[in-house]
Amino acid sequence: MWLLDKMLRRLIRKGELTIIDHRGKAYRYGAPDPAVRSVAARLMDSKAAFKIASDPRVGAGEAYMDGRFVVEDGDIRDLVLLIRYNAPFERSGALKPKGPVRRTAAAVAGRLDQINWKTRSRRNAEHTYNLTRRLYELFLDEDRQYTCAYYRDPANSLEQAQLDKKAHIAAKLNLQPGMRVLDIGCGWGGLALYLHRHYDVDVLGIALAPDQIEFSRERAAEAGVSDRVKFEVMDYRDVPGTFDRIANVGLIEHLGTPHYPGFFAKCRELLAPDGLMLSHCCGRMGRPGLTDKWTRKYIFPGGYIPALSEIVSEAERHRLIVSDVETLRLHYAYTLEEWYRRTVAARDEIVELYDERFYRMWQFYLAGAEAAFRYGGMSNFQIQYLKSRQSAPITRDYMFEEEARLRGLEQPPKWHLDVAAE
Repeated sequence: MWLLDKMLRRLIRKGELTIIDHRGKAYRYGAPDPAVRSVAARLMDSKAAFKIASDPRVGAGEAYMDGRFVVEDGDIRDLVLLIRYNAPFERSGALKPKGPVRRTAAAVAGRLDQINWKTRSRRNAEHTYNLTRRLYELFLDEDRQYTCAYYRDPANSLEQAQLDKKAHIAAKLNLQPGMRVLDIGCGWGGLALYLHRHYDVDVLGIALAPDQIEFSRERAAEAGVSDRVKFEVMDYRDVPGTFDRIANVGLIEHLGTPHYPGFFAKCRELLAPDGLMLSHCCGRMGRPGLTDKWTRKYIFPGGYIPALSEIVSEAERHRLIVSDVETLRLHYAYTLEEWYRRTVAARDEIVELYDERFYRMWQFYLAGAEAAFRYGGMSNFQIQYLKSRQSAPITRDYMFEEEARLRGLEQPPKWHLDVAAE
C-alpha cells in the first residue's frame, strides 16, 4: 500500500478520496472541492494496491474489472473524473511512463500496435464492432451513432445532439443532388442514409465489421433505397472508381500513423477533380502521443488518436487543401457522460448478455474516455479537405445556412429504450 499511498498523496489535491485497504485501514487524500464529488473505494486483497500503483493505466482497470477494487461511495466514473481532474491536460505529462527505458518501450509497443495490415484491420474492427447488436442498442441513440455528438446546448438529448451532428457534417460536405459519396467506416449506416434522404445522392458505405454492414443493408432495404445507398465489407484500400465527396467519421483513429500516407494518397485518388472530403475524428490538443495499454488491449486494438499536426502534414504531402478545421472541445465529454448513464441503467441486461467483468470493463472504458475529453488533452476534429481551390465556396456562409436548413427538416426520435422496454 505504501507505493499507492505515495502516488495518491502526490496526485490528489482537489476533491476527497478515501482508500480502504484489505485490512480495513482508511487512507484519505485531498480536500473538498465543489467541482467533483467525494469518493471512497476499497481494495479487496493485499496485492491490489501494488497492481494499481506499479502500472496505473492497466492495473486500475483490471483490478476494477476483476472485483479486486470496489468503489463504495460514488461509482467508478466519479473516481476516474476525480483523478483526471487532478491531472488535467496542462499537467498530463505527469501521467507518461517514467524513465527513458519505459518511455521507449511504451512508444515501440504503441507503434507496433498501429501497424494495421488488411487482415489485422478487419480483425480489429470485428473485435470492436461485432459485439451483440443489443449492447449498442442499450446505450447509443436510435441511429447508432457511435461517435461524438454535436451539442448545440449541453442540455439537449443525445438523440438531438446526434441529429445535429449529421446536419453539421452534411453542411460541410456541400452536397448537390446526383453526387457520388463514399462513406469510409460507415458504422451502422446512419450518416449514409441521412445524406441520401436529404440530398438525393448515391452513397457507398464501407466498413470491416460484417454485422455493421448486414445491419446497414437491412436499414437501406427497409427504407427502399438499396439501389442508391449500398454497403460493402471492404477495406478503403480496395475501393475502385471516383467520388464527388468522401466522408469518414470515427475512422482515422483506427488507421494507425504508419498508414496515414497510404490513406491520404488513396483518398486523393478516389476524389473527383473538384472533390471534397470531410473527416470527423478524435484528436489530441497537444503533441503526438501514445494510446494507453488498457485501451489497446480491451477496447480499440490498433487504434491511435492523432494530433492535428499528424493529420494535416499528411494531407499537405498529398496535395489536399486543408480548407476548414473545427475543434470540438467538450462535445465528446457530454456524449460519453450520456452513454455511461445509459450503460449503468442497462446493467442487468448487459451482465446477462456477457458477464459482470464485461460490464465493469465497459464502465471503465466510458468513464476513462469521458475524463480524457473533459479534463485531459483529447478533443474532436472536423477537417475539410479540397482537391481544388474551387471545390467549395470561398466563404463559410454556406455551412451555416445549410445547417440551419437541415435542422428544420427532422425531429429526433425518443430514446430507443422506451420502445425496447414496452
